[in-house]
Amino acid sequence: MTQVKSLLGTLVGWLVSIIEIPFNLIERVIGGRRMPWVFMLPNLVIFGVFTFLPIGLLVFYAFTGGTEIVLTDRPFIGLDNFTRLFSCENFLSPYSCRESMFWIAVQNTVWYVLLTVSGMLAVSLITALVLDKITKGRGFFRAVFFYPVLLSPVVVGLVWRWFLDTNGLLNSLLVDIGMERIIFMLDVFWSRFWVIGVSIWFQMGFYTLIILAGLQAIPRDIYEAAAIDGTPRWRVFTNITLPMLMPNLVVVLVLLMIRSVQVFDEAYVLTNGGGPGTANTFLVQYIYETAFASDIRLYGLASAASVAMGVVLLILTLIQLGLAKKAE
Repeated sequence: MTQVKSLLGTLVGWLVSIIEIPFNLIERVIGGRRMPWVFMLPNLVIFGVFTFLPIGLLVFYAFTGGTEIVLTDRPFIGLDNFTRLFSCENFLSPYSCRESMFWIAVQNTVWYVLLTVSGMLAVSLITALVLDKITKGRGFFRAVFFYPVLLSPVVVGLVWRWFLDTNGLLNSLLVDIGMERIIFMLDVFWSRFWVIGVSIWFQMGFYTLIILAGLQAIPRDIYEAAAIDGTPRWRVFTNITLPMLMPNLVVVLVLLMIRSVQVFDEAYVLTNGGGPGTANTFLVQYIYETAFASDIRLYGLASAASVAMGVVLLILTLIQLGLAKKAE
């Protein structure tokens, strides 16, 4: 056994020596201070190809027209796509806009973001506070709450659609207790309620863990000092827990905002395409259908909508970070 370990150690040493040869040559040419860039280069190339290049192409498409996907076949039309999106007599009335479906999707997305972010933040915070008090089985309960995050959004949408179907499990339970069946996905109120509820159930485990990590980082002696002083629990929460948890809450809020604006897959599958009607048609679905699912594929218009969404997300994120820094 000792001889095998010695042989493996020798082989590893030879391998390291061989690998060092080209890096030593590179270091002699560019100098030791520039060597970190050599190790970062593969990641920078991958990041550039799969992030910056698609963003650049998206912006380019936003200023072109036609239905061809090849760049050389697309004429430059300037701001026409943006003009078409933002041509409205009254921005609060989507049907007064030239691209009414875009503004319906924007309106639905705004309501979804407001309700989902507030609901998710409250549920995740309460869950994290409860988990923080548990001493036995904490790891098990963490896994239970985090498990839905590991599921595919499409699977989540299909499972919940089966659960909420007219002949699904929930309606069977309602019938068993003497109530009438409810056609959840054909009612505007109930369909929106379940889209938001499923999103909270699906994602809350991830944000709960972030908040829980912040709670466990707060020194316990602060709470002990507050308990000795006889400080009420609500004052401990508002004067100690929340201020010291603020960095984690800012991270959660920013991630929630970005994720909520980009809602698509689970809502699309759950509502069978954004129904009833356009009640659950969100911005990413509009972009997808404009570019890929319509008879006339308007890649430029969809790209312009994507650029507008990206700019709004950037502005909202900067505002949130600025307010958080000011409050801190």
